Amino acid sequence: MEKRTVFSGKLLPYALLAPQLAVTIIFFYWPAGQAVYQSFLLQDAFGMSTEFVWFDNYKALFSDPAYFNAIAVTAVFSISVTILSLGLALFLAVQADKNLLGAPVYKTLLIWPYAVAPVVAGVLWLFMFQPSLGIVARQLRVLGYDWNPFLHGGDALVLVIASATWKQISYNFLFCLAGLQSIPKSLIEAAAIDGASPARRFWTIVLPLLTPTAFYLLTVNIVYVFFDTFGIIQAVTHGGPAGATTTLVYKVFNDGVGGGDLGASAAESVVLMLIVIALTAVQFRFIERKVNY
Repeated sequence: MEKRTVFSGKLLPYALLAPQLAVTIIFFYWPAGQAVYQSFLLQDAFGMSTEFVWFDNYKALFSDPAYFNAIAVTAVFSISVTILSLGLALFLAVQADKNLLGAPVYKTLLIWPYAVAPVVAGVLWLFMFQPSLGIVARQLRVLGYDWNPFLHGGDALVLVIASATWKQISYNFLFCLAGLQSIPKSLIEAAAIDGASPARRFWTIVLPLLTPTAFYLLTVNIVYVFFDTFGIIQAVTHGGPAGATTTLVYKVFNDGVGGGDLGASAAESVVLMLIVIALTAVQFRFIERKVNY
């Protein structure tokens, strides 16, 4: 017989939902509504004068070459960080899942970087790759490569990609390792008895059973690269040189706080929100079909 939970009072379910609904409304819907409203306004940085300009901010936005450059930088940055962080985390999780001497120590050390703040992660990598004082930068110069992220846009983009990837590997590693440990060992042992090679066991058994974890991490990593990497870019390159590392979220900050153009900044935040919502919807609509639950 199926057991069902019945609430004795009619107000209890609403009381249980109220805190989460309040958090969602206050910290998401209210700021999002304010951003949409402000994107139709033209006002000074001090809010002394305001004019309703309808879609003029959006027209100026999509006629700005710098904005399309930020879109291209964001695309390269997000794809690179997502692929590298997920790929390296899965490789490390597979190695840590083996019966190795001192495996708990390896797992602990690999998880530790997740506790580092994005700004601190960016500063650590900047210390190593600083053109004149960085240890790695000096070795690159010895090898004949003129490394300088303050002058070369490609070097700066590589540096922020490496910083953001290193910061996210620990989070991905934790979930990949948990997913690997949840796979029944009997399935892998049965495939080994049937003569399947380690590579075939991974592609036909391990990876399909790991797709729910991979789908979750893909969604989380997309949100991470679009929003949480702002601190890394601010600490390392400030969006430079010449906009080479200016992503969409950094451009929202730079135009609003640095440039004082609040209407344009609000319009950029609305477009960024729509892009992230669209990417998430595409993932749930098409990619989730290939997930094996």
